Amino acid sequence: MMPPDHSLPSPPLDVTVRGSGPGLLLAHGAGGSIASNFGHVLGDLAEHHTLVGPHYPGAGGSPVATEPLNLDDLADQLVAAAIGAGRESFAVLGESLGCAVAVRIASRHPERVRALVLTAGFPVADPVLALAARLIKSAAAAGRWDDVARLAHLSCMSPTDLADVEPADLEAGVARTLAGIPPGMPDHFDLVSRVDVRADLGKLSAPTLVIAPTGDRLVLPQSSHRLAAGIPDATLIELPGAAHILSEADRATWLCHVREFLATVPA
Repeated sequence: MMPPDHSLPSPPLDVTVRGSGPGLLLAHGAGGSIASNFGHVLGDLAEHHTLVGPHYPGAGGSPVATEPLNLDDLADQLVAAAIGAGRESFAVLGESLGCAVAVRIASRHPERVRALVLTAGFPVADPVLALAARLIKSAAAAGRWDDVARLAHLSCMSPTDLADVEPADLEAGVARTLAGIPPGMPDHFDLVSRVDVRADLGKLSAPTLVIAPTGDRLVLPQSSHRLAAGIPDATLIELPGAAHILSEADRATWLCHVREFLATVPA
């Protein structure tokens, strides 16, 4: 067993813990939460793992940050949450911004990270994501939360979804997005605009699975390809046509790939 790492913070984060078995640390996306990003599969994953799901500042029950988020600090807070839940080593599942958080965790705490699963992630914001982050921050600062919800909802739909959606269903989706926006969303997207983990990638030694939804319009699939290309021996899998927020069917396919990958990781 590893000695306690007293350099890690004791995070004032809202943490979801469930299941039993090897540790699985969850890193959610900007403007997301453990339930919104992983809700479809929490029960399945908890059958064989202890899930530790910290909420970033301003998400879930975590207090809103009083200063700009720092990637190193956020990574350390998530590690501290896992250790606090009794898991001193773990695999990390990152989604979107959570992939950059997961990469930084593995870079700063390589002795603790047994594996990485990175979905819809990016090493640095591409121009499309950078513009979305800028628009979300400016609209939120002006109190135009309807615009924030509309941009977020539309960005997380695949081209097929957009082509087939009925106007009433689109408006209902925007309303659900608006109701679920966490107060820390502008802070999360501010961090999105500043993240750059390109220098971390070549240092990683943990087995890594990168999953690219090919219908993603918020984080371009090429960003996932860049993650896989930069991480030694990473495996890349595509989810054809999948959007940034995976549908229940796409999440089921995702779960099969993740289970198969995690089964190869020594306990």
